[in-house]
Amino acid sequence: MGNRVRRHFDSLEQVHVTGFLRRGLRLPLFVAFSIALAVPTLAMAPEDAPRQATQTALNVETHDQNGRTEATLAVTVTGEDGLPATGAVAIADNGKPLAGAALNVKGQAVLVLSLPEGDHSLTAAYNGDAAHRRSISEASQATGSSGTPPPFTVTVAPTTLSLTPGQSGTVTASVTPANSAALTAPMFVTLSCSGLPDEASCSFTPENIEILPGATAAISIPVVIATEQGNASLPAHSRSTSVDWAFLLPGALFLGSLAWSARRRPWLNRLSLLAILGLVTILGATGCNPHYNYYNHGPPLPPATPAGNYTITVTAQSINGITAITSNATFALTVQ
Repeated sequence: MGNRVRRHFDSLEQVHVTGFLRRGLRLPLFVAFSIALAVPTLAMAPEDAPRQATQTALNVETHDQNGRTEATLAVTVTGEDGLPATGAVAIADNGKPLAGAALNVKGQAVLVLSLPEGDHSLTAAYNGDAAHRRSISEASQATGSSGTPPPFTVTVAPTTLSLTPGQSGTVTASVTPANSAALTAPMFVTLSCSGLPDEASCSFTPENIEILPGATAAISIPVVIATEQGNASLPAHSRSTSVDWAFLLPGALFLGSLAWSARRRPWLNRLSLLAILGLVTILGATGCNPHYNYYNHGPPLPPATPAGNYTITVTAQSINGITAITSNATFALTVQ
């Protein structure tokens, strides 16, 4: 009888302990499972955050410039939060790419363009960035005057270019004769660019082109934009500083001891002067000479092209001996 009662209580105790353990483990398991589900969601939230919408506004003002119509285009891009956007905008005329420019810190860009004779429908398209979506402005109408057109015009395509430091990219500049029938001799046009960031360059092939009298076909020239990658590592000669000190420090201590001993022993005056003269001669003829590092290690590497958004202006210019005739086109360069 006593054994039965004991086994009965043992079984009840085992049931209670098992139930307690199950109930005790259920809550930690539930919490751990909830955390496992929440962590990926939290990690993906910033990456999957939607980009906010933007609004692009275009204002066009035209004025006469020596018989030609010049248009000043002011573009402003803002986000849903009312703050200015960053990046680049592209200007199109009746859907045809015309120019590009980078937005400043206020989300604005100003361009000055020469409009050919006729009606024009100008729009500004914002390309977007990591936090903002694309947007296009409403079309603004403008009319070019019927004055004497310039002998040529220049356009650039594409109107936006994105590079990383050390990378090169190419856009195409097209010079189109506009009034070549009035020419009595070939006209030579020189191309150049401005607005480049530090440690960047542009090159044309060729830099000078020839427009013949009566020519109407556009002449296309590749424009290569090159950036510098830079190098954060130290130059080779800077790594030898510890070795230089290994020789200079004992020599300096030796000269100092000579100078201190010369007060007691006059004959050391001449010896210390000879030692100083010999040290100066050795320094001037070995690696301690600044010219040594230049001739043996070369100049230091240039820094990398700084990241940012830039407006590059391509200028076509011709001089007839009296006045200079110019035509400009712009495109937006983004260095990431």
